[in-house]
Amino acid sequence: MKNRKLNTLSAASLLALLAATGAHAQISDDVVRIGVMADQTGPYSGNGGPGSTLAVRMAVEDFGGKVNGKNIEVVVADDQNKPDVGTNIARKWIESEKVDAIVGGSASSIALSVSAMMKQHNKPYLVAGTVTSDLTTKACSPMNFQFLVDTYSLPKAGVQSLVKQGIKSFYFVTVDYAFGTALQTEATKFIEAAGGKVVGSVKHPLGTTDFSSYLLQAQASKAQAIVVLNAGLDLSNALKQAAEYRLSKSGQVVTVFGMTINSVGAMGLDVAQGLQITAPFYWDQNDETRAWSKRFTDRNKGVIPTYIMAGAYSATMHYLKAVQAAGSDEGQAVVAKMKATPVNDFMSKNVAIREDGQVMRPTYIVQVKSPAESKNKNDLYAIKGEIPADQAFRPLSEGGCDFVKK
Repeated sequence: MKNRKLNTLSAASLLALLAATGAHAQISDDVVRIGVMADQTGPYSGNGGPGSTLAVRMAVEDFGGKVNGKNIEVVVADDQNKPDVGTNIARKWIESEKVDAIVGGSASSIALSVSAMMKQHNKPYLVAGTVTSDLTTKACSPMNFQFLVDTYSLPKAGVQSLVKQGIKSFYFVTVDYAFGTALQTEATKFIEAAGGKVVGSVKHPLGTTDFSSYLLQAQASKAQAIVVLNAGLDLSNALKQAAEYRLSKSGQVVTVFGMTINSVGAMGLDVAQGLQITAPFYWDQNDETRAWSKRFTDRNKGVIPTYIMAGAYSATMHYLKAVQAAGSDEGQAVVAKMKATPVNDFMSKNVAIREDGQVMRPTYIVQVKSPAESKNKNDLYAIKGEIPADQAFRPLSEGGCDFVKK
């Protein structure tokens, strides 16, 4: 009887020990593997691309290189902004290379395809760069996390700013794929709700270098505001050519509803000055953002981080904290921990994650400085105001996400 009690106690002690250290036994194949998928060489590479890869690696290093005693591995791919390429990479990663989570930020068409695959395999999809609001609405998934802004919050802030300036007529120059279409659709709703009117629009292919015909059509429309809805090199080229045509000199406002800071640097303050932009992060916000950005910039050939790069770090760090807390890299367990825990890092302070995966961070209205206002090459923005998350993002009740409790 005494031996049986000892054996029972030993078994109980063993179970307690396993419970305390069980995380070591619940990391699949003894590695936590994170895939970073982005446009690494094309028109969006400056928005995220290699910079997002660096940010993810920095997060892994800052976390200590291991989670629950197991190594963290980062794998990287160039999706080339092609849905078939991105989808095939994700399938290979998930089905044969044992990738546990993907940090993504490219074309919306790629993200929507990858999202469906991650849902099927119960793997977390950490979106830091792709802005289609479909990822938290009609194409939502319990595995999706939208860490930054989307195609609802960007035009909402942009339209409100323009309407306050007395602008009532709008013309769109829009990139011809899901991202541009979503931005234009949402912007049109906000314009009409405010009593304004869209007098016309034109679409251009991704990777366009000559915007002259599109801009001349916009000029001929006599719209008070010409809104350019694209990103990356497309946006830089469009705004440079708009400056050459002196559209703003004729009384028309040329504006954008979303821009990463690398595009401002590429076109120069003489072209971009005065633009008002919505952004969830600026490197020079406070001491913490400056300290992290200095570390990043020192390793990024002197180039400051975009909000997409900062978001990639934030997403990776929050994911690793959740793996540690869950004691496992099993997708559903990690997702539960991620949603139950506020995001805290150099750019996020007690930021909640909503049931549909939207990270409820505040966004900021920033204005591009003039050359005379700028103190150095990286001094590009003046922060003009903060938009609370509940005012920036679509209300949960209006999203139509099928798994959200009614």
